This record gives sequence, structure tokens and C-alpha cells, in this order.
Amino acid sequence: MISFLAVAALSPLLITILRKLGLIQPIRKELPSDHQLKKGTPLMFGIILFVGIVVATLYSPTRLMFFLSITYILFSFVGCLDDFWKASRQDPGGVSGKTKLVFQFSFTGILLFYVINVLGIDTNIQIYKNMSIDFPIVLYVIVITLFVVGSANAINFTDGLDGLLGVVAIPTYFFFFMVSERLEVQLYSLIMIGCLLGFLIYNIYPAKAFMGDTGSLAIGGSLSFLAVLEKVEILIPILFFIYFAEQLSVILQVSSFKLTRKRIFRMTPIHYHFSLKYGWSETTIVAVFGVLSWCCTFMCLAYWKYLLHP
Repeated sequence: MISFLAVAALSPLLITILRKLGLIQPIRKELPSDHQLKKGTPLMFGIILFVGIVVATLYSPTRLMFFLSITYILFSFVGCLDDFWKASRQDPGGVSGKTKLVFQFSFTGILLFYVINVLGIDTNIQIYKNMSIDFPIVLYVIVITLFVVGSANAINFTDGLDGLLGVVAIPTYFFFFMVSERLEVQLYSLIMIGCLLGFLIYNIYPAKAFMGDTGSLAIGGSLSFLAVLEKVEILIPILFFIYFAEQLSVILQVSSFKLTRKRIFRMTPIHYHFSLKYGWSETTIVAVFGVLSWCCTFMCLAYWKYLLHP
């Protein structure tokens, strides 16, 4: 409640500051005409979610909570660099993909070292109740690093329509609140839900400001590491279904065009395809994706309760 109220109260001030600083979203020319009307909307609104980090750290100053907060901050830093480049130079391309990946891989490696050596997370992946696959530490680090970076970027792709990522991410955080036995994870998940609800007041269609990579990459990094901490990697294909669908659509589109010079989708990430091909409105796409995210969450909760939880 504190996080929700703080975000709701402080957002108008942040939006005003972003607008005065000229940190506004450049719009890609290939985007649909209704998106061109959004030119001039403040970017980097994801900064407001730092309210949650402050509340969480002050309320529960433990090693685990500091880890969750630092994870969010590091991935947000990468997104902030990209957003600032876009807004200050009015360049939709932002920082190069290679530069962002270097930061993400470096930060993920540091965070994994902390997870294994300080928090004491073991290097196995649980498959079924007391059944798990124990990985050699080197292989585990490689696999989890690829998973975290890949998932963070998949979640980042989902931030393309007004309110989309906020609506889809809330059920995912709710899943971690339900399955965790750690007070810090439960608290962190609820605080992020509160922040996102406050954020959506200003980001739901028509958005008064955009989250940007400042928020989306941070959400991606935090959700990915929550999956590692709670040992639910086996559920990720379902729990992160929408995020991976968004990312996979981009991969398939690029691969198809390079090989055949033909496109599979009208436009990617796939949420644009539903808009251009079927004429779905932004609110319809957000609502459908939100319902699908809740369905994936409840499926994972059922699997966890009956097949995974000891």
C-alpha cells in the first residue's frame, strides 16, 4: 500500500520533470500510425519503480533484500543508459545491442557469484518434488547466465504497448509471492505489485509516460533471478510464456527475412502483429495478454503445488 500510494503520488512530478528535461520517446518510423501520435511522450518513467526498492530495503534490510534491490538497480542502469541515449539524441536505436549485452552478462556473472557463494543457492535444477538435476558449477553458471540475460531481454521486448508489461508482469510477481517461503521474496513481490499498480494509473492507454528500458530491463532481471532463487527454472517456459513468445517472434522474423527475404509476421514483437493484421486495439491486446499471463501463473501454481513442491 505504501509503494502504491508513493508511486501514484510522485508520478505526476516525475512526468513533469522528464518533460522539462526533454527526455521524450522517439518513435520508429515503421510503427503504426497510431503510435506516431505518441511522439513527445516522456520516457524513462520506469525510474518511479525505484520507490519500491527504497521501501523494500528500508523495511527489510537483509542480505537477500539487498541482493534483490541491487539486481533491479544494475539491470535498470543498463536500461537507463539506453533510454537516455534515445531521448537525448532522439535516436530510436539507442545504445548498441552489443554494449547492452556486455553490461548484462557482466552484471549477471557478478550476481550469480553472490547467489552461489554468499546466499548459498545450490547448483541443481528441480524437476519433480525431491527429484533434481545437479549441474557442475561451471555448466550451471553458463546455463543460468544465458537464461537470465535471455529472459531479461524477452521481458524487455514485452514493453511495447501502453500498460502491456505492467499488466503482464503483475501475475508473474504474484506467482513468486505465492510459492516463496522467504519473507523477503514475498515482501519484494508484493511491493513490486503495488508499484506497478500505481505506475499503471499513468501508463495504461493512453499513456502519460513510458516505462522504457529503465523499468522493463530491471523487471526482467529481477523476475529472472527470482526464478533462480526459488528453484522453479523448470516452470519458466510456461511462467514466462508471453515474454518468450515476444522474443521468439523477433528471432523468427529476422531469421526468415535473412534466409528467404519474407516476413512471417506483419511486425514484431508479436503484439504489433495482432494490431496490424487483425486490427486489435491496444487495450484489447493488453487485456488478452494480461488474461493469458494470469492463466500461465495459475498453471504454474498448480504444477508447483502438486508436482514440484516437496
